[in-house]
Amino acid sequence: MISRTLRSYFLIWLSFIVALFLQVAPWPGELESFRPSWVVLVTFYWVLALPQRVNVGTALILGLLWDLMLGSTLGVRGFMMSILVYMVALNFQLFRNMSLWQQAFIFSVLTLMGKVVIFCVENLVSNVDFEPSILLSGILNFLLWPWLFLLLRRIRRQFSIK
Repeated sequence: MISRTLRSYFLIWLSFIVALFLQVAPWPGELESFRPSWVVLVTFYWVLALPQRVNVGTALILGLLWDLMLGSTLGVRGFMMSILVYMVALNFQLFRNMSLWQQAFIFSVLTLMGKVVIFCVENLVSNVDFEPSILLSGILNFLLWPWLFLLLRRIRRQFSIK
């Protein structure tokens, strides 16, 4: 029983680590604005699938790790992730009953809201310019969500993560 629980936590955190590395991996300059929000989407999946294991505290830790990896203002992404995951966790049963495309639309809007929150908080700390092209990642998040959902669900079922 304990080894199964440890294996479940290990696989969940392994998916978070992969998402963090995908998030900070370099992209060509002209495609940078299309970078999907890997960490946010993977966290959304685990909150929907296992809300008793992945919650706002997990999102805060992931956000802080994300800030450390980017070298940005510590706590900005942790704050953003906490807000978004709270909204998803509060309504996880509603989201579970939606189709994948409805979820994709809502989650792409939430990730765009997260980018606006990051901009607002970073604008308080330092003078940053808002680039509307960063909102293009919402399109890729919308297209990526169903595939990411199905992949993570297959992993969860194959390894009996509960």
